[in-house]
Amino acid sequence: MDRLTNTIRPYAWGSTTLIPELLGATPSGEPQAEMWMGAHPGAPSRLDRGTGPTSLSDVIAADPAGELGRAALARFGPRLPFLLKLLAAGAPLSLQVHPDLAQAKEGYEAEERAGVPIDAPHRNYKDANHKPELICALTPFEGLCGFRAPEEAAQTLAALEVDSLKPYVDLLRAHPVEAALREVLTAVLSADREEVAATVTETAAACERLGGAQYTAYASLAHHYPGDPGVIAATLLNYVQLQPGEALFLGAGVPHAYLGGLGVEIMANSDNVLRCGLTPKHVDVPELLRVVRFEPTDPGVLRPEASAAGEELYETPIDEFRLSRFVRAEGAAPTDLTARTPQIVLCTAGSPSVGGVTLTPGASVFVPAEEKSELSGTGTVFRATVVA
Repeated sequence: MDRLTNTIRPYAWGSTTLIPELLGATPSGEPQAEMWMGAHPGAPSRLDRGTGPTSLSDVIAADPAGELGRAALARFGPRLPFLLKLLAAGAPLSLQVHPDLAQAKEGYEAEERAGVPIDAPHRNYKDANHKPELICALTPFEGLCGFRAPEEAAQTLAALEVDSLKPYVDLLRAHPVEAALREVLTAVLSADREEVAATVTETAAACERLGGAQYTAYASLAHHYPGDPGVIAATLLNYVQLQPGEALFLGAGVPHAYLGGLGVEIMANSDNVLRCGLTPKHVDVPELLRVVRFEPTDPGVLRPEASAAGEELYETPIDEFRLSRFVRAEGAAPTDLTARTPQIVLCTAGSPSVGGVTLTPGASVFVPAEEKSELSGTGTVFRATVVA
């Protein structure tokens, strides 16, 4: 197995302290938003097998069957189908949604035919893959996930007593569920920006007066993104607070945003994001409306299911990734991790050992398919692999 050297991405919304604190490092004062573990071309992990550092993507390309295993290679092709991250939000991320596999393929091919450069700021689809994802909290974590029932959203908006929100309240109460959510989101994102900006300012002030975790979160959004219509769109969504060990699964078409906290995130290896707001980046309203699923959803907070071997699995309905956790007490017997699929093992607490490699918080290893590996020692690790 191979100890990984991973890239930390300094996105502006990143926390300046959460990742350094986990790593036991001194904060630099700069944002550290995500640490990537995997073979994504944007920032592949690096390893050294005695001939100098090389990227995990190059190692896999040189021997796909040997590194990935024949089952994963047959199922997903010659690439690692997931990306594992540490995600540290010091400010809210953009309100966004991901396409399903058919939508991603269709959108990617259409933009390719149209000759839209892959790095164009208005390009929606960077690849032909979907991007389901799972976030597991390491600290208390706040987010928005999925539409609330229209009547519940109407009550939230009505309580603010902002005159310019009343048309949205009326729409939410006058139409069937799907039509109500679609019409309000369309109206918010299509409205005159100056008028929306004034409404956002009034909404933020009303949220500060009312207080409470949910309204405080909306006021914080307006502070970070003044005048952004995404602040109003956010009031349509479920506000969620995760405790350490709890997780959220984000499927296709579900609008969501992470607001604050440190977590372990795993996703299908894709860059496809359609933004709804809370961002200075491009918002393609017609394409967004094509992809969003206008239906109320329970956020469905996940808690892991433990096996007899002590592996705690976060169940998800897709196969590109499988995330589980081991919380090992002192004196626990070693656990066999050998699998026919590739794995990345990440330590988040203590000093456990994988195959004789001692890990510290934030350290990770890549374990090729079929390689004999054993987990021992004390601490917490997350195990990322695939279903094949």
